[in-house]
Amino acid sequence: MGEEIRYSHFAGNDYRRFGQRLAAETALLQQWFDSQAFTGQTMVAGYELEAWLVDDHGQPCPHNERFLHAAHNPLLSAELARFNIELNVEPEAIGPHLLEHFRQKLDRLWRQCEHHAGKLGCHILGIGILPTLSDRHLDLRNMSPLRRYQALNEQVLRHQHGGVIALNIQGREHLQVSHRDVMLEAAATSLQVHMQVPAAQAVRYYNASIIASAITVAVAANSPFLFGRQLWEETRIPVFEQAVPTGGVGGAASGPIHRVSFGSGYARHSLMECFSENHEHYPILLPAAFHSRDEELRHLRLHNGTIWRWNRPLIGFDEAGAPHLRIEHRVMASAPTTCDNIANMALYYGLAAWLANRDTPPETQLPFSTARDNFYQCARAGLEHSIHWLDGRSHKLQTLLLDDLLPRAQDGLNLLGIEASQITAWLGIIEARVRSGQTGSQWQQRFYRLHQGDLSALTQNYLARQQDGRPVHEWDYELC
Repeated sequence: MGEEIRYSHFAGNDYRRFGQRLAAETALLQQWFDSQAFTGQTMVAGYELEAWLVDDHGQPCPHNERFLHAAHNPLLSAELARFNIELNVEPEAIGPHLLEHFRQKLDRLWRQCEHHAGKLGCHILGIGILPTLSDRHLDLRNMSPLRRYQALNEQVLRHQHGGVIALNIQGREHLQVSHRDVMLEAAATSLQVHMQVPAAQAVRYYNASIIASAITVAVAANSPFLFGRQLWEETRIPVFEQAVPTGGVGGAASGPIHRVSFGSGYARHSLMECFSENHEHYPILLPAAFHSRDEELRHLRLHNGTIWRWNRPLIGFDEAGAPHLRIEHRVMASAPTTCDNIANMALYYGLAAWLANRDTPPETQLPFSTARDNFYQCARAGLEHSIHWLDGRSHKLQTLLLDDLLPRAQDGLNLLGIEASQITAWLGIIEARVRSGQTGSQWQQRFYRLHQGDLSALTQNYLARQQDGRPVHEWDYELC
């Protein structure tokens, strides 16, 4: 979905042509899986981090066009709303100093963003859902002027037969609103972590990412509010799932396969199963035409980009044009600080590596339905939730992390060759956060209670602490 398209209106012939190209590229991809055509054994890491532009009062600041023009940096791009941007990093081979390199690069890029935002009278803010966001901000006038977003809006509404998009979230409070466009999706910003893996290990890493999702979504929770209501620990999850409600199997929003979902099951033999499911079960949403060779898979990749599994397989290409497999872990919110973001990445990479390299595949010990239930319950309740684990027992997540999972994540980072002091430093931040129970979501909720529910003060004080740079478990609740 990150690729711009040439136009946003489509006719019946567009769908037929796109369907023919998609079928051909899907068949070619199957050949690549059969012939083991994917490149190399080197594991490569990357991430995308979404953020907000806000004014001095913590209100959304819809100036991403001017911001991006001033910054003039290929690592920055627009998101769906004019008050959102995305920060990227050049992918890097996983090695001893990966996490420190990511910290340095994110720190440098974040400072540049603060500088350019400041010239526009804005600030850059990393948070899952902006507490001051209101329904009036999610207006088509605040949509970024890119054709792919205009097309997405038109096609989602077409699949909805022109009806409204309903948001119905039951959490600590109840929120029920309706909307006539896809701008609800702009309410949620995330940290999307990528891992390029050898084809022979791709199934194991994909399934490991699914199992790890319950843990990472709770530890990284940073989205407790929407439209003034206190909802889930990680409210991004139901927001995004309901904001793009078109499903598969003829586009039925209430059908068995949804475009935004936890997925339909573990991979069994290869990640080709996901791409076959994409082709067979999901209607074409954006039938853009590309004058490209089948080997570039541009139609397949665009189609895959309109199906948002919380763990999504991706096809990429190296500089020589050889294909590789990547897993995108999408469950974590944008974190309170750079160090919290890097620590969250460390937790995911460590858990995924440990789970993927166990002698007994964990997917044989934990049914997919249980992994899915763990995920949604942990998104709702956070570290306090008890999850069913590989030993067949139920454990309070906070206790399981401290007693077992953090040492396992350390083992996983060791397997990836991360330098020992880096492992200690970044997982130490996770341990302190878990031990204190103070995630970004918990800090927001306690500040809200202590300061009479003032969401503007919450956002301004959150921003001040973010700029200070200390990890969220060290934040206090005094007014700045």
